[in-house]
Amino acid sequence: MISRRELMIGLGSVAAASLLDLRCARSSPIRFGYAAITWGGNDLQAINDVGAVGFRGIQLRSPILKDFGERPRELADLLKQHNLQFVALSGGGPRNDNDREAEIATQVKHANFLRDAGGMYLQMTDSMRPKDGKPDSESFKSLGRLLNEIGKRTNDIGIPMAYHNHMGTLGQAPEEVDELMDATDPRYVKLLLDVAHYTQGGGDPVQAIQKHHERIQFLHIKDVETIPATPESNEKYRFVELGRGRVDLPGVFRALAEVGFRGWAIVELDSVPDQSRTPTESAKISKQYLEDKLGMKI
Repeated sequence: MISRRELMIGLGSVAAASLLDLRCARSSPIRFGYAAITWGGNDLQAINDVGAVGFRGIQLRSPILKDFGERPRELADLLKQHNLQFVALSGGGPRNDNDREAEIATQVKHANFLRDAGGMYLQMTDSMRPKDGKPDSESFKSLGRLLNEIGKRTNDIGIPMAYHNHMGTLGQAPEEVDELMDATDPRYVKLLLDVAHYTQGGGDPVQAIQKHHERIQFLHIKDVETIPATPESNEKYRFVELGRGRVDLPGVFRALAEVGFRGWAIVELDSVPDQSRTPTESAKISKQYLEDKLGMKI
Protein backbone atom coordinates (compact mmCIF):
# COMPACT_ATOMS: atom_id res chain seq x y z
CA MET A 1 0.00 0.00 0.00
CA ILE A 2 1.31 3.49 -0.87
CA SER A 3 1.75 5.73 2.14
CA ARG A 4 0.36 9.25 2.26
CA ARG A 5 3.93 10.61 2.19
CA GLU A 6 4.78 8.57 -0.93
CA LEU A 7 1.53 9.72 -2.57
CA MET A 8 2.31 13.38 -1.88
CA ILE A 9 5.86 12.97 -3.22
CA GLY A 10 4.47 11.34 -6.36
CA LEU A 11 1.91 14.09 -6.87
CA GLY A 12 4.62 16.69 -6.34
CA SER A 13 6.76 15.03 -8.98
CA VAL A 14 3.86 15.07 -11.45
CA ALA A 15 3.21 18.74 -10.71
CA ALA A 16 6.88 19.58 -11.15
CA ALA A 17 7.00 17.70 -14.45
CA SER A 18 3.87 19.50 -15.65
CA LEU A 19 5.38 22.85 -14.66
CA LEU A 20 8.58 21.95 -16.50
CA ASP A 21 6.58 21.04 -19.60
CA LEU A 22 4.74 24.38 -19.39
CA ARG A 23 7.98 26.33 -18.98
CA CYS A 24 9.49 24.53 -21.96
CA ALA A 25 6.42 25.36 -24.03
CA ARG A 26 6.50 29.02 -23.05
CA SER A 27 10.18 29.27 -23.93
CA SER A 28 9.58 27.49 -27.23
CA PRO A 29 11.64 28.76 -30.16
CA ILE A 30 8.59 28.32 -32.41
CA ARG A 31 7.12 31.52 -33.83
CA PHE A 32 3.48 31.57 -34.87
CA GLY A 33 1.85 33.08 -37.90
CA TYR A 34 -1.58 32.76 -39.48
CA ALA A 35 -2.66 32.07 -43.05
CA ALA A 36 -4.78 34.61 -44.93
CA ILE A 37 -6.65 31.89 -46.83
CA THR A 38 -9.54 31.98 -44.33
CA TRP A 39 -10.51 35.45 -45.56
CA GLY A 40 -11.25 34.13 -49.05
CA GLY A 41 -9.06 36.54 -50.99
CA ASN A 42 -9.64 39.68 -48.91
CA ASP A 43 -5.97 39.93 -48.05
CA LEU A 44 -6.04 43.51 -46.78
CA GLN A 45 -8.67 42.57 -44.22
CA ALA A 46 -6.68 39.45 -43.35
CA ILE A 47 -3.55 41.50 -42.72
CA ASN A 48 -5.46 43.84 -40.44
CA ASP A 49 -7.19 41.05 -38.52
CA VAL A 50 -4.21 38.69 -38.17
CA GLY A 51 -2.14 41.51 -36.72
CA ALA A 52 -4.95 42.57 -34.39
CA VAL A 53 -5.45 39.03 -33.04
CA GLY A 54 -1.78 38.98 -32.08
CA PHE A 55 -0.05 36.62 -34.49
CA ARG A 56 3.36 37.87 -35.55
CA GLY A 57 3.54 36.35 -39.02
CA ILE A 58 1.32 35.79 -42.03
CA GLN A 59 1.16 33.57 -45.09
CA LEU A 60 -0.33 35.05 -48.25
CA ARG A 61 -1.37 33.50 -51.56
CA SER A 62 -0.15 34.35 -55.05
CA PRO A 63 -3.24 36.49 -55.97
CA ILE A 64 -1.67 39.17 -53.75
CA LEU A 65 0.50 39.94 -56.79
CA LYS A 66 -2.56 41.41 -58.52
CA ASP A 67 -2.47 44.32 -56.08
CA PHE A 68 1.19 44.46 -55.08
CA GLY A 69 3.10 42.66 -57.82
CA GLU A 70 4.71 45.88 -59.01
CA ARG A 71 4.80 47.42 -55.53
CA PRO A 72 6.37 44.83 -53.21
CA ARG A 73 7.84 47.46 -50.90
CA GLU A 74 4.38 48.87 -50.27
CA LEU A 75 3.29 45.44 -49.09
CA ALA A 76 6.37 45.22 -46.88
CA ASP A 77 5.52 48.59 -45.33
CA LEU A 78 1.90 47.57 -44.79
CA LEU A 79 2.91 44.37 -43.02
CA LYS A 80 5.35 46.30 -40.87
CA GLN A 81 2.55 48.62 -39.79
CA HIS A 82 0.67 45.58 -38.50
CA ASN A 83 3.77 44.03 -36.86
CA LEU A 84 3.66 41.08 -39.24
CA GLN A 85 6.50 39.09 -40.78
CA PHE A 86 5.80 37.92 -44.33
CA VAL A 87 6.57 34.27 -43.62
CA ALA A 88 5.46 32.52 -46.79
CA LEU A 89 3.79 32.88 -50.15
CA SER A 90 1.59 30.08 -51.53
CA GLY A 91 2.94 29.76 -55.05
CA GLY A 92 0.65 27.04 -56.39
CA GLY A 93 2.36 24.37 -58.44
CA PRO A 94 2.35 22.33 -61.64
CA ARG A 95 -0.89 20.86 -62.97
CA ASN A 96 0.77 18.68 -65.58
CA ASP A 97 4.18 17.73 -66.90
CA ASN A 98 3.93 19.58 -70.21
CA ASP A 99 5.06 23.13 -69.55
CA ARG A 100 7.94 22.93 -67.14
CA GLU A 101 9.68 26.12 -68.27
CA ALA A 102 6.50 28.15 -67.73
CA GLU A 103 6.16 26.72 -64.23
CA ILE A 104 9.78 27.52 -63.41
CA ALA A 105 9.30 31.09 -64.67
CA THR A 106 6.15 31.51 -62.57
CA GLN A 107 7.82 30.35 -59.38
CA VAL A 108 10.91 32.48 -59.97
CA LYS A 109 8.60 35.46 -60.38
CA HIS A 110 6.91 34.58 -57.09
CA ALA A 111 10.27 34.26 -55.37
CA ASN A 112 11.49 37.63 -56.64
CA PHE A 113 8.32 39.28 -55.40
CA LEU A 114 8.59 37.51 -52.06
CA ARG A 115 12.19 38.62 -51.60
CA ASP A 116 11.41 42.23 -52.52
CA ALA A 117 8.44 42.29 -50.13
CA GLY A 118 10.57 41.08 -47.24
CA GLY A 119 9.22 37.51 -47.27
CA MET A 120 10.95 34.32 -46.32
CA TYR A 121 9.70 31.08 -47.90
CA LEU A 122 7.97 29.95 -51.08
CA GLN A 123 5.38 27.19 -50.74
CA MET A 124 4.78 24.80 -53.62
CA THR A 125 2.36 21.96 -54.13
CA ASP A 126 1.10 20.17 -57.24
CA SER A 127 -2.10 19.09 -58.99
CA MET A 128 -0.60 16.08 -60.76
CA ARG A 129 -2.19 13.18 -58.88
CA PRO A 130 -3.92 10.81 -61.33
CA LYS A 131 -7.67 10.56 -60.82
CA ASP A 132 -7.75 6.86 -61.63
CA GLY A 133 -5.32 5.58 -59.04
CA LYS A 134 -2.04 6.02 -57.20
CA PRO A 135 0.93 7.66 -58.94
CA ASP A 136 3.77 5.56 -60.28
CA SER A 137 7.45 5.95 -59.47
CA GLU A 138 8.16 7.97 -62.62
CA SER A 139 5.61 10.58 -61.50
CA PHE A 140 7.62 11.21 -58.34
CA LYS A 141 10.89 11.34 -60.24
CA SER A 142 9.48 13.78 -62.78
CA LEU A 143 8.04 16.10 -60.15
CA GLY A 144 11.25 15.75 -58.17
CA ARG A 145 13.32 16.99 -61.10
CA LEU A 146 11.04 19.99 -61.53
CA LEU A 147 11.06 20.82 -57.82
CA ASN A 148 14.85 20.58 -57.77
CA GLU A 149 15.18 23.06 -60.61
CA ILE A 150 12.69 25.49 -59.09
CA GLY A 151 14.27 25.19 -55.66
CA LYS A 152 17.73 25.84 -57.05
CA ARG A 153 16.54 28.95 -58.89
CA THR A 154 14.68 30.40 -55.91
CA ASN A 155 17.49 29.52 -53.52
CA ASP A 156 19.91 31.42 -55.75
CA ILE A 157 17.90 34.60 -55.15
CA GLY A 158 17.64 34.00 -51.41
CA ILE A 159 14.25 32.33 -51.11
CA PRO A 160 14.09 28.72 -49.91
CA MET A 161 11.30 26.62 -51.42
CA ALA A 162 9.28 24.04 -49.47
CA TYR A 163 6.94 21.37 -50.83
CA HIS A 164 3.53 21.29 -49.14
CA ASN A 165 2.08 17.81 -48.56
CA HIS A 166 -1.60 18.02 -49.46
CA MET A 167 -4.63 15.87 -50.15
CA GLY A 168 -5.15 15.33 -53.87
CA THR A 169 -1.47 15.75 -54.78
CA LEU A 170 1.41 13.39 -55.40
CA GLY A 171 2.42 14.03 -51.80
CA GLN A 172 -0.81 12.86 -50.19
CA ALA A 173 -0.02 9.67 -48.27
CA PRO A 174 2.95 9.30 -45.89
CA GLU A 175 4.81 6.92 -48.20
CA GLU A 176 4.30 9.40 -51.05
CA VAL A 177 5.82 12.21 -49.01
CA ASP A 178 8.75 9.87 -48.34
CA GLU A 179 9.13 9.14 -52.05
CA LEU A 180 9.09 12.84 -52.98
CA MET A 181 11.67 13.63 -50.34
CA ASP A 182 13.83 10.82 -51.75
CA ALA A 183 13.35 12.16 -55.29
CA THR A 184 14.48 15.69 -54.42
CA ASP A 185 17.71 17.35 -53.41
CA PRO A 186 17.62 18.44 -49.73
CA ARG A 187 19.69 21.49 -50.62
CA TYR A 188 16.91 22.88 -52.79
CA VAL A 189 13.65 21.25 -51.74
CA LYS A 190 12.50 21.50 -48.14
CA LEU A 191 9.28 20.25 -46.59
CA LEU A 192 6.34 22.31 -45.44
CA LEU A 193 4.71 19.76 -43.15
CA ASP A 194 0.96 20.25 -42.91
CA VAL A 195 -0.06 18.18 -39.88
CA ALA A 196 -3.77 17.99 -40.79
CA HIS A 197 -3.25 16.96 -44.42
CA TYR A 198 -0.70 14.40 -43.22
CA THR A 199 -3.25 13.02 -40.74
CA GLN A 200 -6.02 12.92 -43.32
CA GLY A 201 -3.63 11.23 -45.74
CA GLY A 202 -3.33 8.32 -43.32
CA GLY A 203 -0.21 9.32 -41.42
CA ASP A 204 0.93 10.30 -37.96
CA PRO A 205 2.47 13.80 -38.02
CA VAL A 206 4.53 12.95 -34.94
CA GLN A 207 6.28 10.24 -36.94
CA ALA A 208 6.65 12.64 -39.87
CA ILE A 209 8.45 15.13 -37.64
CA GLN A 210 10.74 12.42 -36.31
CA LYS A 211 11.52 11.17 -39.81
CA HIS A 212 11.78 14.40 -41.78
CA HIS A 213 12.81 17.00 -39.19
CA GLU A 214 16.01 17.84 -41.06
CA ARG A 215 13.95 18.78 -44.14
CA ILE A 216 11.15 20.72 -42.43
CA GLN A 217 11.36 24.41 -43.35
CA PHE A 218 8.15 25.44 -41.61
CA LEU A 219 4.78 23.95 -40.70
CA HIS A 220 1.06 24.34 -41.15
CA ILE A 221 -0.57 23.81 -37.78
CA LYS A 222 -4.07 22.74 -38.60
CA ASP A 223 -6.88 20.46 -37.42
CA VAL A 224 -9.30 18.18 -39.27
CA GLU A 225 -12.46 16.33 -38.34
CA THR A 226 -14.28 13.43 -39.95
CA ILE A 227 -17.78 14.20 -41.23
CA PRO A 228 -20.50 11.92 -42.60
CA ALA A 229 -21.20 12.06 -46.32
CA THR A 230 -24.54 13.58 -47.35
CA PRO A 231 -26.63 13.42 -50.53
CA GLU A 232 -25.29 16.89 -51.34
CA SER A 233 -21.62 16.15 -50.68
CA ASN A 234 -19.22 13.21 -50.64
CA GLU A 235 -16.69 15.07 -48.51
CA LYS A 236 -15.50 12.91 -45.63
CA TYR A 237 -13.56 15.54 -43.72
CA ARG A 238 -13.32 19.25 -43.08
CA PHE A 239 -10.75 21.50 -41.49
CA VAL A 240 -11.62 23.06 -38.16
CA GLU A 241 -10.12 25.34 -35.54
CA LEU A 242 -7.27 23.94 -33.45
CA GLY A 243 -8.36 21.50 -30.76
CA ARG A 244 -11.67 20.68 -32.44
CA GLY A 245 -10.48 17.85 -34.66
CA ARG A 246 -8.44 14.65 -34.42
CA VAL A 247 -4.87 15.84 -35.03
CA ASP A 248 -2.56 15.01 -32.13
CA LEU A 249 -1.46 18.60 -31.62
CA PRO A 250 0.09 18.07 -28.15
CA GLY A 251 2.12 15.23 -29.66
CA VAL A 252 3.14 17.44 -32.57
CA PHE A 253 4.62 20.08 -30.29
CA ARG A 254 6.31 17.51 -28.08
CA ALA A 255 7.93 16.02 -31.18
CA LEU A 256 9.02 19.45 -32.40
CA ALA A 257 10.63 20.13 -29.03
CA GLU A 258 12.38 16.74 -29.08
CA VAL A 259 13.96 17.35 -32.49
CA GLY A 260 14.87 20.93 -31.59
CA PHE A 261 12.78 22.61 -34.28
CA ARG A 262 13.30 26.37 -34.38
CA GLY A 263 11.22 28.30 -36.85
CA TRP A 264 7.77 29.30 -38.02
CA ALA A 265 4.49 27.48 -37.61
CA ILE A 266 1.59 28.90 -39.61
CA VAL A 267 -1.87 28.24 -38.19
CA GLU A 268 -4.16 27.58 -41.14
CA LEU A 269 -7.90 27.19 -41.66
CA ASP A 270 -9.09 26.98 -45.26
CA SER A 271 -12.54 28.38 -44.46
CA VAL A 272 -14.66 28.95 -41.39
CA PRO A 273 -16.48 25.66 -40.66
CA ASP A 274 -19.35 27.37 -38.82
CA GLN A 275 -20.74 30.21 -40.91
CA SER A 276 -21.99 31.97 -37.78
CA ARG A 277 -18.37 32.83 -37.01
CA THR A 278 -16.00 35.23 -38.72
CA PRO A 279 -12.43 34.42 -39.78
CA THR A 280 -11.22 36.57 -36.90
CA GLU A 281 -13.27 34.64 -34.37
CA SER A 282 -11.88 31.36 -35.69
CA ALA A 283 -8.34 32.74 -35.42
CA LYS A 284 -8.99 33.69 -31.80
CA ILE A 285 -10.26 30.16 -31.04
CA SER A 286 -7.04 28.63 -32.37
CA LYS A 287 -4.88 31.19 -30.57
CA GLN A 288 -6.68 30.48 -27.30
CA TYR A 289 -6.13 26.74 -27.76
CA LEU A 290 -2.40 27.22 -28.31
CA GLU A 291 -2.06 29.50 -25.30
CA ASP A 292 -4.47 27.97 -22.80
CA LYS A 293 -4.33 24.27 -23.67
CA LEU A 294 -0.75 23.91 -24.85
CA GLY A 295 0.91 26.76 -22.97
CA MET A 296 2.45 28.22 -26.12
CA LYS A 297 3.43 31.87 -26.33
CA ILE A 298 2.07 33.54 -29.49
